[in-house]
Amino acid sequence: MKKSFGFKIVLLAAIVGVIASFFIFGWDQHFSLSNLKDQLGLFKEYYSQNKALTMMIYMVVYILMAGLSLPGAVIMTLAGGALFGLFYGTILVSFASTIGATVAFLFSRYMLRDWVQNKFSSKLSAINKGIEKEGGFYLFTLRLVPAFPFFVINLVMGLTTIRTIIFYGVSQIGMLPGTIVFINAGTQLAKIESAAGILSPKLLFSFVLLGVFPIIAKRFTAYVRHKKVLSKFVKPGTYDYNLVVIGAGSAGLVASYIAAVAKAKVALIEENKMGGDCLNTGCVPSKALIASAKLCSYAKRAKEFGFDKISIGFHFAEVMERIQSIIKKIEPHDSIDRYTDLGVDCFKGRAHINSPFEVRINDEILTTRNIIVATGAKPMVPKLPGLEKIDYLTSDTIWNIRKLPKRFVVLGAGPIGCELAQGFSRLGSQVTLVQRGSQMMAKEDPDAAQIILKKFEQEGVHVLLNHSANAIDISGEEKQLVCDHQGQEVRIDFDEILIALGRVPNVRGFGLEELGVELKGNSFIKTNEFLQTNYPNMYCSGDVHGQYLFTHTAAHESWFASINALFGMFRKFRVDYGTIPWATYTDPEVARVGLNETDAKLAGIDYEMVKYGMDDLDRAIADSEDHGFVKVLTVPGKDRILGVTIVGNHAADVIAEFVLAMKNGIGLNEILGTIHIYPTMAESNKYAAGLWKKTHTPKKLLVWAEKYHAWMRK
Repeated sequence: MKKSFGFKIVLLAAIVGVIASFFIFGWDQHFSLSNLKDQLGLFKEYYSQNKALTMMIYMVVYILMAGLSLPGAVIMTLAGGALFGLFYGTILVSFASTIGATVAFLFSRYMLRDWVQNKFSSKLSAINKGIEKEGGFYLFTLRLVPAFPFFVINLVMGLTTIRTIIFYGVSQIGMLPGTIVFINAGTQLAKIESAAGILSPKLLFSFVLLGVFPIIAKRFTAYVRHKKVLSKFVKPGTYDYNLVVIGAGSAGLVASYIAAVAKAKVALIEENKMGGDCLNTGCVPSKALIASAKLCSYAKRAKEFGFDKISIGFHFAEVMERIQSIIKKIEPHDSIDRYTDLGVDCFKGRAHINSPFEVRINDEILTTRNIIVATGAKPMVPKLPGLEKIDYLTSDTIWNIRKLPKRFVVLGAGPIGCELAQGFSRLGSQVTLVQRGSQMMAKEDPDAAQIILKKFEQEGVHVLLNHSANAIDISGEEKQLVCDHQGQEVRIDFDEILIALGRVPNVRGFGLEELGVELKGNSFIKTNEFLQTNYPNMYCSGDVHGQYLFTHTAAHESWFASINALFGMFRKFRVDYGTIPWATYTDPEVARVGLNETDAKLAGIDYEMVKYGMDDLDRAIADSEDHGFVKVLTVPGKDRILGVTIVGNHAADVIAEFVLAMKNGIGLNEILGTIHIYPTMAESNKYAAGLWKKTHTPKKLLVWAEKYHAWMRK
């Protein structure tokens, strides 16, 4: 590694020396239009006597100049036309300029690409994906427009992931039109008085037009491709709707709302309940359960708050009925009446997509210009022997029970499993949480998961890590989960079992298979960056897309899906996943935005980390909730935030400041300089910023400050 670095330094010094010599010794003065015109006769005479040698010298000089990014390419190209004529001049310049550009490209790649990619990997990931997909097209467009300095293009492209062979081939073709124009101008060298004679506004404008042609060609190609995809379907003469949205969960509701606000005619189809999983079986009921369970936990912690004892009597059925009443209270926000008032035509029933232009609902056919699939996801149920013989629970069905399970097994320690395991434990169930992996909450950092594990164990939740479920064994009235733990069989008695192993998308049974809508790994719907499927007028958003399975992300995606569907012929918007926060509502809560340490290490991203402990925060101490931390990852040497993980009371609320900061490029210095109300949990953000500042104080300056103050005391 050190040897490679040393060679790079020597190589860089040598090249800098050559470039410096070019200017110090006045070689640049030879590459002027006036000098070329003065020496043209001598050049032609030498060429007439040494044709092959002249061509070879010319190409070597051109390659060196282009490879070293030296000025004079225009003069060299004119000289090629003046000496060799249009045909031979074009051939020589085309190959020499491309080879030289590739040399500069490879130099940039060798010297800087690894460093740039490692240091800015989070920012470059989207660019790299674009380069891999359409890098050749972007380069071709840039090559056609001489307003972009070619030497800059060479160096910058070297920092990307574009393949060398593609760079060479596209450069050869892309620079050819400009080469021909300048070579042709060189054949008329005697009539040219200045570079302005070549780079006139009219000529530059024509080059800009050349640059637009590939964009037009790309759009035309996409139009032809889309027409071909849709050609096998009968296109209606008129349409009933501008947009039909299938699924009235978070994604579908927002998509139809956006369309209605944009004054489009939109239909919304839902087979089950308006509001989808979030309202009826997910976010709302789980948070209502957590709120009731938290009250029980406070009673058990009475002595922490100065009370001898607090007893709470309750009926589990009434707790579950409270959850239903809360759903009823929120239902109007997502109701048919509300959306009808907004201008959305709401349909109840199972949709079937007959074609990209037709959706059948009950006995009615709706014709539409565009379709958004927002059918969500459902709990994943494993092929576990014996499971089919019992009435197991999922996050969909658990809200129907009215008897508190005495022995309750939760299979899966992700967000859903952890939230419900703690909630039912606090209400009085003997909960066993079974996780196949070595860590609960696998997407979070180990130190965050460890705090939750410790809290669960304190509250009596029996957590079994590294336990793989093999079967359900039923003997009379007794039920057991049979697991494997490091080669040993473990049997766990239970009365009820909750399957919380993730979710699978709803993509079957409503026409996607017949149409051949492409899926990712035979699972989630595959889309491009505009949320567009392989059918140009069919989009999707929310859990069925599978990028992030969160309610707020579904809503976020739906804006892009709806706007792109309605106005895509004018402009499409790439969906932005730059700042996606999420939280697990255990107690304490775990909230996160951006990178955590685990992801940063896996991606090879350099970072600095500061960690502020909640045990030092006045408000947390006053509330007897002094556990957890605020952990911030930043760019080395800078206050720019790469990611934040917060574990603590109300972490999902406290992290909002960091989400805003990351979205708007606000650094830790600005957070430190912001006044926070005392005493609040949000002060932890400021204190974390303070820790960062402490590690970045100018120590040498402080030494001089100390000497200054000592001198002032004399």
